[in-house]
Amino acid sequence: MIYLDNAASSYPKPPQVIEAVAGCLKDVAASPGRGQHKMALAAGRIVRDTRSRVARLLGVPDPADLVFTANATEALNLAIRGWVRPGDRVVTTWVEHNSVYRPLAALAAQAGVVVELARCDRTGRVDVADWRRRVTAGTRFAVFSHASNVLGTIQPLEELIEIAKEAGVPVLVDAAQSAGAIDLDIAASGIDMLAFAGHKSLLGPQGTGGLYISPDLDVAELTRGGTGTSSQGPQPLIRPDRYESGTYNTPGLAGLGAGVAWLGEMTVPEIFRREQERIQRLIAGLAGIERLVIHGPAPNEPRASLVSISPGWASAAKTAAALDRQYDIYVRSGGLCAPKAHELLGTESAGVLRLSPGAFSTDEQTDQAVAALRELERRA
Repeated sequence: MIYLDNAASSYPKPPQVIEAVAGCLKDVAASPGRGQHKMALAAGRIVRDTRSRVARLLGVPDPADLVFTANATEALNLAIRGWVRPGDRVVTTWVEHNSVYRPLAALAAQAGVVVELARCDRTGRVDVADWRRRVTAGTRFAVFSHASNVLGTIQPLEELIEIAKEAGVPVLVDAAQSAGAIDLDIAASGIDMLAFAGHKSLLGPQGTGGLYISPDLDVAELTRGGTGTSSQGPQPLIRPDRYESGTYNTPGLAGLGAGVAWLGEMTVPEIFRREQERIQRLIAGLAGIERLVIHGPAPNEPRASLVSISPGWASAAKTAAALDRQYDIYVRSGGLCAPKAHELLGTESAGVLRLSPGAFSTDEQTDQAVAALRELERRA
């Protein structure tokens, strides 16, 4: 089996992640923050340790400003719905995920929020001049993905943030495809909010994610309920309790902490270097296949560890199914939950086929995927 769907969810996980999840389920089954007995305290330590590890990896000065969610989608909804008010104006881009578009569309329909899309070229790169023209003092919020899940394009993070800062506009960064794969320093870059997925390049289990919220922003909570503290009265405002009502996914967070620890040993810059070598090798191989279009940044330009293609001999869905059935190669096909990106490419109805190597993928595996696609093209 060759797994090339890491942009959706990473596989395999480091052995330490599996051991941490199993160990938590076996030995630490209590609810963190919900008791003073030894097991509850041990569960609380797992949550605190993981929060501190993720904070260090992402450059968050105070771990209390990093709150855990079920996934990046929930984190983006918390940021958008907790900050944007009726009648506000929000600027985002043409290559965002539906986890950005749909909350904004709902606010536009229900609360009169004005949503503007900064232009992107066909490689998915934001038009910086258009971003500057739209992100002005009258803007409530600026939102963009650090790396596109369709095109792999890595946006000029510092430049886009600097423009927003000049206008006094808070910035939300969707780091679902970059956290753990591309070096990030939230404090140094001036990011106001950052959403991340735990189950992708951070190598944790599914059902984990989080949101960094600047201490300067008063973001409303998405849910209210039991926090294990301040049981009397309204929802507590202390962080992270304000945003973490209900029981934690403690086994998932144990696994996330182990994944982040593994990344700390390997270092994100080294993983990025290896993945860039592998992705460029994959692109070079794909370029030799007739009737195949490669989308995204130009060859040898840095990108997230994914390549979306359009096979000219069959649909993306049929090609993905053939790779699965005939070669045991697992890839993703379809719209990838980013409709505007497909409008840029002209692939609204056909979708694309996405190959996404991960931290444990090998050159041999990517070469086999290229060989399989070449064979499918030749047969057609």
